[in-house]
Amino acid sequence: MKKLSIVTGMSGAGKSVAIEALEDMGYFCIDNLPPILLKKVLELMETTEGQMDQVGLGIDLRGKEFFDQLLVEIEQLRDHPDIALEIIFLDADDNRLVSRYKESRRAHPLDGEMVLLDAIMKERELLSVLRGHASHIIDTTETTPKELRNLMFEKCSGENSPAFNINVLSFGFKHGLPIDADLVFDVRFLPNPHYIDALRPLTGLDEPVSDYVMKWKETKKFYKKLYDLLKYMIPQYIKEGKAQLVIAIGCTGGKHRSVTLAEKLTEDLSEDFNFTIRAVHRDAPVEGAEHEED
Repeated sequence: MKKLSIVTGMSGAGKSVAIEALEDMGYFCIDNLPPILLKKVLELMETTEGQMDQVGLGIDLRGKEFFDQLLVEIEQLRDHPDIALEIIFLDADDNRLVSRYKESRRAHPLDGEMVLLDAIMKERELLSVLRGHASHIIDTTETTPKELRNLMFEKCSGENSPAFNINVLSFGFKHGLPIDADLVFDVRFLPNPHYIDALRPLTGLDEPVSDYVMKWKETKKFYKKLYDLLKYMIPQYIKEGKAQLVIAIGCTGGKHRSVTLAEKLTEDLSEDFNFTIRAVHRDAPVEGAEHEED
């Protein structure tokens, strides 16, 4: 059965954070969807296979002229044979909402019609019926964005912590630093297989190259220190709510040493951590084609 999660509630209560959490859970998300377009989304869910099995929608009073129709369609959706509906209603007390608007300097959806506090009170009145339909009500008055994110994972995925994945990226410095890297380690100080004629055309994916790179005392000592560092750092990143970590390992061309270490890190980290870890080799295909110096 396909799943549709509608995130709504008081403006300023954390809808954007909640939508981002759904995206990290693999949902196809649309924020600020006008309620009139809900029927079109349902048609797409019914006619597409695999691409829209989990959909998250952020809906608020910016489409207030269509809100009555939204309530009608929600009632009809509850009896849909192929789509499971859940409504996540985010709330916070009026004082905290006023404070958040003052800090962000953003306009409330009803701000053009009345002063801020009156707009919040009017919004609460207009949303009262929708709140009664909610599957989950989350009060964010004393909740940080990180805590809200964790609550979303708990409510919508049944897990107590967010999904986390690691990409271990090999690259060559001569091709430029990877702009998406969180951590960069330079291994150009290690013995270079490029200067061995039989190894030059190979990559770190080939056993003779990986054996050569890993046999040296310098490599073994460096790898142990690097691995101990990462084993300490990764749980700290998870604790802070990070969803993805890119660990970049660089040598000169990105073909031999960096590939070897990226593969070994991926294998060993997969033994110690229970989440998705994959090796990505940015420059090895380029180097393999051009036979350039590592």
